Formats: sequence, C-alpha cells, structure tokens
Amino acid sequence: TPTHTHTLSLFSSSRSFFFQGCQVMLYPGAFNMTTGPAHWELLLRARAVDNQMYVAAVSPARDESASYVAYGHSTAVNPWGDVVAKLGPEAGLQVLDIDLDQVASIRQSIPVQTQARTDLYTLTATDKLLPK
Repeated sequence: TPTHTHTLSLFSSSRSFFFQGCQVMLYPGAFNMTTGPAHWELLLRARAVDNQMYVAAVSPARDESASYVAYGHSTAVNPWGDVVAKLGPEAGLQVLDIDLDQVASIRQSIPVQTQARTDLYTLTATDKLLPK
C-alpha cells in the first residue's frame, strides 16, 4: 500500500540536494484524499521556494475502487513557487520546458546557498552533503 511521501514533507532531505547544486527535484508521491487536497501543492511550492529549484511530483491517478485512493494531481512548480503544470486526478501526460536560467537567476538574486549559516546548525542525517 502506498504511503504518504515523507521525503517531500521534510525540508532537510531536499536541502541536502540544494547544497549539491540540484536544479530540478522529482518526487514520486501518493498522497491520499485527506492529505492531498490540504498539503500536496503547498509542500511542492514550499520545496521549490526553499531550495530555489524546479520541483515536480508525480502521483498515481485516482482509482476510487482501489484499496488506497491516491489524490492524483501530478504537479510541477518553478523556483519562484508558481505552479507551471498540473494534471487532474485522472491519468495523463504533460510535457514541460524547464528554464534552468531561471534557477540561476533566482539563486544569484537571492543567494541563499552562500548565505546559509551552516556553522550554526547541521542537518544530522546529511552532514556529509553540506558545504564546508
């Protein structure tokens, strides 16, 4: 049975990839009909803005007859937090052009990566991934 995508919910997991220079993050997910409407898009937008990167999450289509009913709504968000692609609950396909220059521009204008105070805190599970 699919479970809540905890990785999407955790700031620290995506942050370690941000510090490695990741520009696009892709999450598989299967939020249910309780967490999906409340948190799916919110968490995607938060991870995109937090880490100044494109974030996309793919979900199984909704099947009301299944033992686990997924929310669906595969979604892509740009580094500014704008939803740039979104499917409904049904199966579908959408192609999206990703502008990596936008990632670079945002990271240059808001230099979160170079201003991070990693001398004051660490991400315990991913310390080896943080800059020195």
